[in-house]
This record gives sequence, structure tokens and C-alpha cells, in this order.
Amino acid sequence: MSTNFIGLDTVKTQELSDALNDLLSNYQIFYMNVRGYHWNIKGENFFELHAKFEELYDDLLLKIDEVAERVLTLGHRPAHAYSTYIERSEVPERKDVHDGKTAVENIVESFAKLIGKQRELLHLAGDADDEGTSALMSDYISQQEKLVWMYRSYLGQ
Repeated sequence: MSTNFIGLDTVKTQELSDALNDLLSNYQIFYMNVRGYHWNIKGENFFELHAKFEELYDDLLLKIDEVAERVLTLGHRPAHAYSTYIERSEVPERKDVHDGKTAVENIVESFAKLIGKQRELLHLAGDADDEGTSALMSDYISQQEKLVWMYRSYLGQ
């Protein structure tokens, strides 16, 4: 078995990096969607949702950076082109969303996709003895599960 400079199997870190780049692509599209919701929201809940969406996209931006840096830490290169993000993302690009309920429904749907991908990464990281990626994914999952509950409560679900 060949290991990289942090002692992890090079074949497994390639698989992890590919999955992290997939996650990165989904985060980037989700981030841009939420920016659009923030900019274009209208209606009676404007002030509440405008602020909430800003809080969310600020957090997504931090996670984007952490995921990209994790890919680098594993010895690989993070994806960095929007064409790649669009091609790889399962979170669909959303345009011209200005209704708060639709935006929140899209957010819940996007989190479901991210959480699923992060659970897959948690499994891959465990198999590779990659505690760094495991800890990151575990933290993201627990934070986002709570956000899903809150956004679903907002929707009355």
C-alpha cells in the first residue's frame, strides 16, 4: 500500500478527493442559488428571509473553502470552474426565484442532497482511516440536519 504525506492510502485519498470535488460542486451551485434568493426575495417575509439567506450563504462560503482545502490536504486539486460545478452538481441551478416558500423548499431539497453526499463521504473516510474528512462531514451533517428541521418548520411541515 502506498501512502501520501499524511499517511493515508493514495488510492483511497483519490476516491475521497473525487467525492469531495463532487460535494464542492454541489455546494457551489447551492451557494449561488441562495445568493439569488437573498437578492431577489419579495413579499411579506422579505426582512426575515433576506437576513436568513445571507446567514446561510455566508456559512456555505466557509464550507466551500473547507472542502476545497480538504482536497488539497489529501494531496489533490479542488475543482475550480463553474462549468465543472454545473456538470457535476445534483443540486439544480435555480433562476429568478423570488417567492420565499419556493426558496425555502429548494433549500430543504438541496440540504437533503448535501447530507446524503456527506454521509457517503463519512463512509469513505472511515474506510480510509481519514479522521479529518470524517470530522468535517460529521460536523456538517449535524449542523445541516438541524437547519432542515428549522426550514421545514418554517414551511409548516
